[in-house]
Amino acid sequence: MKQIPSLLALLVLFGLGLAQKTTLTVGVFPNLDDALKAQIQLFNKKYPDVEVKLVIQQYADHHNALTTALATGQGLPDVAAIEIGFVGRFAEGQGFEDLNKAPYNAGQYKRFFTPYTIAQATASDGRFIAMPVDIGPGTFFYRVDILQKAGVDPKNMMTWPGYIAAGRKIKATTGAFLIADASDVAWINIFATTPANTSPYFDAQGKVIVDSPRFVRAFELAKNIRAAGLDARVGAWTNEWYDAFKKGTVATQFSGAWLQGHLQNWMAPETKGLWRVQQLPEGMYASWGGSFYAIPTTSKNKALAWELIKFVTTTKEAQVAAFRAIGAFPSLLSAQEDPSFNEPIEFLGGQQARLLWRDAARRVKPLKANKYDRIANEILTQALSQVLDEGKDIQAALTEAKRLIERRMR
Repeated sequence: MKQIPSLLALLVLFGLGLAQKTTLTVGVFPNLDDALKAQIQLFNKKYPDVEVKLVIQQYADHHNALTTALATGQGLPDVAAIEIGFVGRFAEGQGFEDLNKAPYNAGQYKRFFTPYTIAQATASDGRFIAMPVDIGPGTFFYRVDILQKAGVDPKNMMTWPGYIAAGRKIKATTGAFLIADASDVAWINIFATTPANTSPYFDAQGKVIVDSPRFVRAFELAKNIRAAGLDARVGAWTNEWYDAFKKGTVATQFSGAWLQGHLQNWMAPETKGLWRVQQLPEGMYASWGGSFYAIPTTSKNKALAWELIKFVTTTKEAQVAAFRAIGAFPSLLSAQEDPSFNEPIEFLGGQQARLLWRDAARRVKPLKANKYDRIANEILTQALSQVLDEGKDIQAALTEAKRLIERRMR
């Protein structure tokens, strides 16, 4: 009952009627929509007169459409889902409500979330543009049947030299590749070794640092794997990637905890019981994925948009519903204490993997967003491709990447 006056005040403030049926539009991308559908069922028990309409587009199309709509100020939904790869850029731009300010006052909720998520959606000027809904603690997935056939102990893969040595043995004895794409090893190293409270690509003063030793090592590890013929040279989210998991032609994969839900639900359900997980090599912890919800400043239903966002992000029941629906790891700390976290996961051979993921999530360092992060990521991706596919010298590739980033910034 204590919440009613505040909601009424919001409704009056934003000119919404209480009697009419209100439609909220939510722009979202695939898979996250399935989590949201489970949450909407709970939301409508509390707000039966609100119809939530999902506008679903493929991941890239969704974010490109948001970028265009923000530039024109037209065609934006009431609520926008934002993936972690874009949230920093959108935070540094304009077009989304600052949730720190009244009537949202999101500061009161920040302590309830996994700490590193707050920095991801915070601009350099302090604006907080999106609430975290799920996170992706970095995880080392491996096929226990392939490793057993090769006589490889997964514990011996917990250093990068040990990981590559195991890959040679796996390839020689089973014919399976160590990993789908060597570039994943580079990226998990880049993110995991970023100093706390900085961007992966820029130092505290905003200087480009992509030619520093940690980038060199990350590129070297990926190049060594590619040179040894240990990766399948298959990119993520392709039919070849799905087939590799289904057919067991790759032995390991670095990803966020969310991959378990994908494998189980649609990518490779027939591999039930064959996968296991462990922490990343060499004591690394990294964020690999995550989603947020923001309110465009053009929204005509800001009050109810905020009620929906609050519900799906700060309500334990809603967070657990999404977790059960698609394996979306909850950003809400209280949801991570749900009894379901102690349950064995049949798809992972009965492993209590959620406890491992929870531990990883709480060890991930907070990173700060830089408005040029997306540009740096695109240029560095091209540089890594040149190293792996064209044999370009690593230092030369990184030096050129630094120059290109600095030019784009200017």
